[in-house]
Amino acid sequence: MKKIVSLFVVLLVAASLFAAGTKEEANSKTILVGATPEPHAAFLSLVVEDLAKEGYTLKVQEFTDYVTPNEALESGELDANFFQHIPYLESFNKEKGYHLANAGGIHVEPFALYSKKYKTLADLPVGATIAIPNDPTNEGRALLLLQSAGLLTLTANAGLEATPLDIAANPKNLRFREIEAASLPRVLQDVDAAIINGNYAIPAGLIATRDGLVVEGADSPYVNVIAVKQGREQDAGIVALVKALRGEKIKAYVAEHYTNGEVVLVSK
Repeated sequence: MKKIVSLFVVLLVAASLFAAGTKEEANSKTILVGATPEPHAAFLSLVVEDLAKEGYTLKVQEFTDYVTPNEALESGELDANFFQHIPYLESFNKEKGYHLANAGGIHVEPFALYSKKYKTLADLPVGATIAIPNDPTNEGRALLLLQSAGLLTLTANAGLEATPLDIAANPKNLRFREIEAASLPRVLQDVDAAIINGNYAIPAGLIATRDGLVVEGADSPYVNVIAVKQGREQDAGIVALVKALRGEKIKAYVAEHYTNGEVVLVSK
């Protein structure tokens, strides 16, 4: 009788271990990615079938800010996220002590200065108020864009995370309102101009090459990437995801929907 009971216990434990292993394997085949809506979530929705052919279930969770998806990635709630460029990721790691890594670049969304009140850069009046993103890397990016247009000069050591305190010369006496990036399209009508990230400009109907008074150059270092926890860059599912996002479906989608250069694909 004892032998029978012992055998039953062994079989029960073995069955539990098998079930746990099967469940873990199934979970490892699901890739949960956090993304801002456009173009990031749109891109991801296009490659769901591609990932399914590779044996992965791709799920997308949408976010409307730049902080929560990194918190969720660091905590392990997400397998990856897709919304940020490399300087922002590096700055976030440094500020928060996080361990996020670039698993592959996908595209660039040109940064631009927009206005509802003025048609050209020359029309901006002395003392104009310009809204800029309030996160360190995009604020610096905005000021560098204004410097490239000759509207101001930054100190020599300002770097990519410049702030208004780093302005050495401001001949038009421009004033700045530091606003959360997601809110910039909504405040555009209340200021003289605003510098807006592509993933918020596009849903607002703004096209950099058509509506921008100043547009970032094609050599921008601000490549949007698939971000993961450090050590997962070469996970098979992540590699498959990056490959799919660099595939023909995305190229065709961009060619059809972003004909004015709002999104520029990269392969690095």
